Amino acid sequence: MNSRVILISDNRTSLRAPGTLLWSDAACMRGIHTGEWTAHIFEYAMSFEGNLAQVRELAAANSVGVLHPHGALATEPPGLIVCDVDSTVTRTEAIDLLAECAGKADEVREVTARTMAGELDFVESLYARVKCLEGLHIGTLEEARKATVVTPGAAELVASAHEIGAAVGLVSGGFTALVDPLAKQIGADFATSNELEVVDDHLTGRVVGDVVDRVAKATWLRRWASECGTGLERTIAVGDGANDLDMFAVAGLPVAFCAKPVAAEAARNTIRCERIDALRAVWAH
Repeated sequence: MNSRVILISDNRTSLRAPGTLLWSDAACMRGIHTGEWTAHIFEYAMSFEGNLAQVRELAAANSVGVLHPHGALATEPPGLIVCDVDSTVTRTEAIDLLAECAGKADEVREVTARTMAGELDFVESLYARVKCLEGLHIGTLEEARKATVVTPGAAELVASAHEIGAAVGLVSGGFTALVDPLAKQIGADFATSNELEVVDDHLTGRVVGDVVDRVAKATWLRRWASECGTGLERTIAVGDGANDLDMFAVAGLPVAFCAKPVAAEAARNTIRCERIDALRAVWAH
């Protein structure tokens, strides 16, 4: 088959309405049903000729995700999957967890939300938010790590990727003290994020080295793809906010996961249920 359109939801009945727009020209349709999510995969002998914008609109109205693997990913499995961390591989935001410990949760949370919506420059807002953490003891980092909520299906996604020979990388505007242990926990192959400066066991309110921003995320995706010997056309980028748009632009399949509108509009491929392992519908047989 040369083209696929995949509908994903945690409510099987919600797949019916957008599915009616895909049936007529499909060579076949197959389903994947887990205890947590369902995918209907419509396969086409040639490229999909229908109105994909209409499919996406109707799917969104029914809280259904739409994936349209094309190019190499229409017929081959991915070689690399790169995921954002905060609000993607985790349901929490690292900076917000730390801000709660600093007694500045409301102030920082508002800036975080505006930044992920694309209203504020990421680097400038990161510096401002990290400044609020000045004076926190490094023990706070462990408290934040323990409070981190891992997105359901994260470890399962990595395991499934490894079964098909794909690598998984975590790229984050968050912090190494939280991201590196998370990568180890779920079995990710690569991880990069920002390092908080520490002096005398306390945070200085500064970041060490270059910031992992939206440009850096795309750079790391390219670097890891090269290290894996994988062409960019066989990469998948998964994220939820404005800071992910550059890696969306270079990946073979950009996927907005439970995302802000700016990310969903840019990626056009969406997963709207809160199981990140629903992504494996792209390569499941």
